Amino acid sequence: MLSVYVSRGHALECSAVPPGTPLPADAVWIDLVSPTHDEDRLVEDLLGIAVPTREEMQEIEVSSRLYMENGARYMTATLMCQSDSEAPKTTAVTFILAGRRLVTVRYDEPRPFAIVTSKLARTCPAAVNGETVMMEILDAVIDRAADILERASAEVDIVSRQIFEPAKRRPDHTRIYNHIMRTIGRKGDLNSKVRESLVSIGRLVLFLANEADGLKWPKEMRAQLKVMQRDVASLTDHASYLSNKIIFLLDALIGFVSIEQNNIIKIFSVASVALLPPTLIASIYGMNFKFMPEVEWAFGYPMAIGMMLLSALLPFLYFKWRGWL
Repeated sequence: MLSVYVSRGHALECSAVPPGTPLPADAVWIDLVSPTHDEDRLVEDLLGIAVPTREEMQEIEVSSRLYMENGARYMTATLMCQSDSEAPKTTAVTFILAGRRLVTVRYDEPRPFAIVTSKLARTCPAAVNGETVMMEILDAVIDRAADILERASAEVDIVSRQIFEPAKRRPDHTRIYNHIMRTIGRKGDLNSKVRESLVSIGRLVLFLANEADGLKWPKEMRAQLKVMQRDVASLTDHASYLSNKIIFLLDALIGFVSIEQNNIIKIFSVASVALLPPTLIASIYGMNFKFMPEVEWAFGYPMAIGMMLLSALLPFLYFKWRGWL
């Protein structure tokens, strides 16, 4: 899908492009979403640049993500998608600055694009250009990453209270542990994806800061880039802290599960030790020897029962006295 945005006073308007017609010369932002070959050709004919393919966008080398070609600056970043769902993912988005125009190539729908589109459709600077739009998108991406980390941090705090401050021991603690384990796993996966996105955004912002002189950006935009660099560094540190906390909670949960298992094994061990003497007594009097004095004795049976009960009670009292139960 091809969307072309043109400045109309103090708003950025999406201009329709009928099939077979060239792109408008006053286009400020060209947004390619899962573009077709013909849409790629339209952009290439207007700007004289090559639009990268999806395979080229997924390269992880820095030299394949941040480079200059034919006077245009290519910048590919990893952005979060579907972070509010049960299956968050990342997607590669390429920003191309050609002259004063911005071209974005993407194969998914990161929320910052919808936010910026809605914002610029209401109001934007009169002298808006592709660089201004890109700064708006980057600012929205960083804000979105901060929102995701804040929500994940709050949910991790809830998990921490569930682990360390149980309100009451319930018989369904196994099911609760399973739920906590899945929650920790999901938050760890989400946090790792956000951190991956922040690292790529940090590289992109640093690349832009180094290219600011060549782009002849004003002081305000350079100052905004420095603020973005500080925000990305701060968010990356917070993501690292959250990752360490998630690992700690996982280790703590595994420790509690091990304690529960040890308590169960201890109960079985004590039971087996306590029942061993009664079993020995029962085995002795269950032997079929002809001459056994207690067999003909009237109190032989009560004596054997009493001996078995006493031999089971004494180990139990000893374990209680030692604090093993």
